[in-house]
Amino acid sequence: MNHSTDRYSSTAKALHWLMALGLFGALGVGFYMTGLPLSPQKLQIYSWHKWAGVSLFLLVLLRFAWRLGHRPPAPVPMPAWQRLAAEGVHHLLYLLMFAIPLTGWLMSSAKGFQTVYFGVLPIPDLIGKDPDLGNLLKTVHVSLNFLLLALVAAHAGAALKHHFLDRDATLRRMLPGRS
Repeated sequence: MNHSTDRYSSTAKALHWLMALGLFGALGVGFYMTGLPLSPQKLQIYSWHKWAGVSLFLLVLLRFAWRLGHRPPAPVPMPAWQRLAAEGVHHLLYLLMFAIPLTGWLMSSAKGFQTVYFGVLPIPDLIGKDPDLGNLLKTVHVSLNFLLLALVAAHAGAALKHHFLDRDATLRRMLPGRS
């Protein structure tokens, strides 16, 4: 597997791992902040979480645009059901990387809390204030995050299975620092 088309590009790897780090950070902050009592600190952490969500949304737009213009390497040989499962998980991960920030944005809009990106750039509300809709969107947002966690676990588990059991290049060709 020395041919450059057998590996992901440095840009694809960077976007993948930046997205992974950002998602874990935003998820961690999200789970942490919900248990805090109302305080200025909690409101600041909510702002950080929303800034992370906007940043991740912009990053997934960039990642998706990159992916449209740069085909990934062909999958390593595997049974058809595994290839279909991998493709399905990847499609769902992309869908969730778009849907989760959007549901957060919609939820904030419906709850009447405008997002001000890094405290400087007001992001327009997508919908008017509607507390009942805001609560529904919160449930959707949280549920999508749990689905994301399950899919990331499946994605990582499959990569580890390919690495340790199948001993193929699936994981190695996405690791940073390898060209």
